Amino acid sequence: MFKQLGFGSEYSCLVTFFLLIYNTDFLGCLFQQIPGKMPHEGPLHELPCLNEYLEGSMLSISQKSKRKKRECFGDGLDTENTPHELIHQWSPPHKHRVVCKGKENEENQFVLARRPRKRREFSGLSWDTLPDELLLGILSCLPLQDLLRMSRVCKRWHRLAFDESLWHSVDLVGNPQLDQALGQVLTAGVLGLRCPRTCIGKPHFTHTRHLRVQHMDLSSCTVSTLFLDDIISRCRRLENLSLEGLELSDWILQSLSQNTELVRLNLCGCSGFSPDALGEMLKSCSRLEELNLSWCVFSTDHVKAVVSNIPSNITQLNLSGYRQNLTMEDLKDLVERCPHLVNLDLSDSVLMTTSSFPILQQLRSLRHLALSRCYQIHPAALADFEKFPELQTLEVYGLVQDTYLPILSKSLPRLQINTRPFSGVARPTEATRRDRAMWGMTCRLVFRS
Repeated sequence: MFKQLGFGSEYSCLVTFFLLIYNTDFLGCLFQQIPGKMPHEGPLHELPCLNEYLEGSMLSISQKSKRKKRECFGDGLDTENTPHELIHQWSPPHKHRVVCKGKENEENQFVLARRPRKRREFSGLSWDTLPDELLLGILSCLPLQDLLRMSRVCKRWHRLAFDESLWHSVDLVGNPQLDQALGQVLTAGVLGLRCPRTCIGKPHFTHTRHLRVQHMDLSSCTVSTLFLDDIISRCRRLENLSLEGLELSDWILQSLSQNTELVRLNLCGCSGFSPDALGEMLKSCSRLEELNLSWCVFSTDHVKAVVSNIPSNITQLNLSGYRQNLTMEDLKDLVERCPHLVNLDLSDSVLMTTSSFPILQQLRSLRHLALSRCYQIHPAALADFEKFPELQTLEVYGLVQDTYLPILSKSLPRLQINTRPFSGVARPTEATRRDRAMWGMTCRLVFRS
């Protein structure tokens, strides 16, 4: 082709050398200088007639070196002066590729990559940077409903919101129905639970471990014996318990026997258990100090099981409401077994007579005595209580008429007569108090309806 244009062989080699090194723009300019010749459109192809003559020449060596550069650096410009270290330092981190293989993808492999999370820079203080101790201090100032709302923010706040230090004591009075919520509150690690006069369904416990609860008030609740036994059987640390007005069973009393640290027990108005189960429970709970067994569905055997097995360190006892089931012999056994009684209520025991006064006088520490509606005691005999040196209050409702009460008060100036219409023995909240305390403790978390 070059011979047809009038060039010699030395010119053809030189032109070919430039054509292979530089781009096709040079060839376009060359053809523009030759009159009557048009530049060839499309990519420039290598001349096959020259390959066989160029082996081992400088042209072939340059072609091989350029081919190696293309294999290493691609088809772009020369990367000799590219600052690779700075580019690597300032560029975002590479994705971690995970090659997934499987039976169905043995031939075709696919790559999973996760984009790196960008770190946000905050000019001020972030909640994520606060330690757990500081967040727990903030959450401890929230009421119950707000604490439950905060637990839905994130996983960390959910873990902190149900920390045992925040669920020290809970008052659920006002919530008419407690099913799964009761089980969740108990498993949160509460030490004190107050929920009297509520309807308790089947509690949902997330584990089988023993509960941490120590003070629990379930007075006048609507609950089946099966569910109540499920709750009591998980308790081993009870110190104060009120089951007033509930129907119990022998299984529940056996579960109560496992709580050897029990100090106050209120079973006022309870029923459904046998004398043997009652006696075994009193033997196991040897640290009892306050016991309320008033107005239970008791027979004579129940009363004898009480006076025969009651712990000797009892200081406050309520055995009112047994009419003809509590005899003078039972009173003698009781005084001999519990010489440290401070508060004793024997109201509505119609078999009590003035012959009981010398027996009661053996209680050197007796300060509060209730003999209301013991109709065989004559009002004139009440003046003998002047011989009780430590006695402070005397309840004789139904024995003294209002017109005779001032005369009795003058004859017994040291005593306060008929000042306590309701007994507060082992009860979590006295009738005269209007607060929401439980055995003198105020619950930290309170349910607001």
